[in-house]
Amino acid sequence: MTDVERAAAVRGKTIRMTWTAGPTKGSTHEHVFHEDGTVEWHDPGTRKSSGGQAAGAKERPDYAAVRVADDIYAVSYLAESGYTLTTVLNFREKTIVGFASSSNDWHPVQGTFQVVM
Repeated sequence: MTDVERAAAVRGKTIRMTWTAGPTKGSTHEHVFHEDGTVEWHDPGTRKSSGGQAAGAKERPDYAAVRVADDIYAVSYLAESGYTLTTVLNFREKTIVGFASSSNDWHPVQGTFQVVM
């Protein structure tokens, strides 16, 4: 991926997302947005990736993080599984809205988040 924005509010951060609506409602995932433009995620309780792999075997797709307005960022990535997560993070209110989709499914998602590192 070339010329993709990775805003400093997200780049290099670990963000813990707790889902309040959507297919993963009630679960929490930590997303590590690496400086190199890749992202990995896992369940913070088990240290397993969302794909069930051990912590050392995570996929790391490219991500984009674009400033929309003061304290609001659109963040998106396409996983090897074919699922795309596209969210809007409101850093002032610590809320998430967005969409999880594949070639067959589409789900609105909502939640809250905190920057943990």
